[in-house]
Amino acid sequence: MNANGSKWMAFLILILSPVSRADDWPQWRGPHRDGTMSPTAAPISWPEQLKLRWKVTLGEGHSSPILAGGRIYVFTRQQGKEYVSSIDPTNGKLIWQQFYTAPYTMNPAAEGHGEGPKSTPVLADGRLYTFGISGILTCWDAATGTVKWRKDFSKVYKATSPLYGTAMSPVVDHGLAIAHVGGHDDGALTAFDGGTGEVRWRWTGDGPAYASPIIVTRNGIRQVVTETQNNVAGVSVANGQLLWKIPFATEYLQNIPSPVSYHDELIFSGYAKPLTAIHAGERAGQWFTETVWRNADVSLYMSSPVVAGDLLFGFSQFKKGQFFCVDARTGATQWTSPPRQGDNAAVLVSGEDLILLKDDGELLIARATGRAFELLRHYQVADSPTWAHPLVLRNGVVIKDSTTLALWTVD
Repeated sequence: MNANGSKWMAFLILILSPVSRADDWPQWRGPHRDGTMSPTAAPISWPEQLKLRWKVTLGEGHSSPILAGGRIYVFTRQQGKEYVSSIDPTNGKLIWQQFYTAPYTMNPAAEGHGEGPKSTPVLADGRLYTFGISGILTCWDAATGTVKWRKDFSKVYKATSPLYGTAMSPVVDHGLAIAHVGGHDDGALTAFDGGTGEVRWRWTGDGPAYASPIIVTRNGIRQVVTETQNNVAGVSVANGQLLWKIPFATEYLQNIPSPVSYHDELIFSGYAKPLTAIHAGERAGQWFTETVWRNADVSLYMSSPVVAGDLLFGFSQFKKGQFFCVDARTGATQWTSPPRQGDNAAVLVSGEDLILLKDDGELLIARATGRAFELLRHYQVADSPTWAHPLVLRNGVVIKDSTTLALWTVD
């Protein structure tokens, strides 16, 4: 084949491939860690029915699948072992699979959610990081599945996971893998060298909760923002210094949702707590926080919200589950959906579409508008609970239910 022919073939492979690096979803809530995606990374339109292309059994757990470099990665559990699987998205076939022994006994209050894992992996610089339900942090070679380093913290903290098991998803920033390790009343938000596992810094000001941190820049300072066991806190990415914190504790210590960033504000909530926007800034060398608005009409329990323009969409625990839209500028409620939607839902946005996966296996496509809850499509994509976030591709959606992974396509 001549040079022109080779270029043409490469172009065909690119446009015909169901995934590409531009569509990567390499961590919790996507490339920006906020539940948003480019409209070109999702289906252009949603038909009346989806087609099941493949379905594979991989194990239990609520960890969300991720996509990077043309591969799907899934973190699951089978018979006391935690498994990591690399999957071909075109056919569901295994590329590699590895496991390690990880015995774990659930707190009786959380038995209904199973023995995990719940934390979503993150892939960066060719390395895949997983955080098991008992607090085992592992760095894998993403291409081969070879273990690069592993930490179990059993000799560091009196407990290696919070009361109901590890759920926070690590974040990687500038070569640092950051996770809140340890357990109840005894843990540390910790930055590890991504390549070696060496500890770069620790913040020991609070134990871990279940929220997954985000990275934001405020006043030129890059910081990790997360809900900890008893606070919402901002910690310097560079050195682990506490910049600011707000006392924040929910009933039964269930701080779960990821905060979201809106301009210079941070928006968060928790079980039976108002949706709240704050400003965290620096003045005369001192960090401060101030409340911008509160909205007691809605409250986030386990679901994290998403910002689209000046609108914030989410899933409230009130009235046995309601989707909602709030004006992110003022906190004013724009609409709430009909009640009794369920216990939890994943909320994503792509262009003018909301992509909503309820915990009962129902996938909803709605209009991302502030006028009203406008339902466009609904599909039943699983027969068992779907607590994991969906993985949205250009040609469909990958769904992790209790034990299986499946690709549903739009054509």
